Amino acid sequence: MVKDAGRSPRASVWLAASARRSGRSGGGQPSGLDRERITTVSVRLLDAEGLAKFSMRRLAAELNVTAMSLYWYVDTKDDLLELALDAAFGELRLPDPDAEGEDWREQLRGLATEYRALLVRHPWLSPLAGRYLNIGPNSLAFSRAVQRVVRRAGLPAHGVTGAISAVFQFVYGFGTIEGHFFARIADTGLSPEEYYEQAMAQATEAPGTAEVVEESKDLMAARGGDTVDEMLDRDFGYALDLLIAGIEAMVTRG
Repeated sequence: MVKDAGRSPRASVWLAASARRSGRSGGGQPSGLDRERITTVSVRLLDAEGLAKFSMRRLAAELNVTAMSLYWYVDTKDDLLELALDAAFGELRLPDPDAEGEDWREQLRGLATEYRALLVRHPWLSPLAGRYLNIGPNSLAFSRAVQRVVRRAGLPAHGVTGAISAVFQFVYGFGTIEGHFFARIADTGLSPEEYYEQAMAQATEAPGTAEVVEESKDLMAARGGDTVDEMLDRDFGYALDLLIAGIEAMVTRG
């Protein structure tokens, strides 16, 4: 039976063997251009203009080449996005999970904090994270470090992936929302504190939301922090502590 071509998984740039990676024979390959430079500029454009505005034509203009020149190095726009995604993962500072005397809890906090900062720094990253196989060298290095750290917690083998999911899907959600929040603030020209105060004031006066805001005032006051960043850091840290405590409890349960 013939397989439905529309249902086949998209090939990864890390698996495809393409002649365009090193340039075709016969001359005409653009000078001063390589995959690393293309990827670096792609990340810069994605940071500056966002995923929706990213295109091969826009990238070519930034590099001062023709759009067709890019196809010496990648087959598709998807290839470029996958390369940019892995390049961003290369910014993560990874611990040595095998270092003697290192506490797995602190190493896990460090990895979670790094990943959160990455998602906030590159808001375009989160929509791409589930679109590709994420088998580039930097993505794999991050995954390997996470697995080794969580294995040292002492969980049974069948619980390791569940613990990783609990921690890093939480971080993914927190960092994604935080990144979008700060992007929205940047569009207003206000500081985070000004934006927060104005938004809360409007919500307090709006029909249907005032009651909910009033009920949560004590919680908002208790969270502490003089700035929006401090409030978010406090919430993130406490939530992460809860998850780590949960892992410890499951280790004790056996």
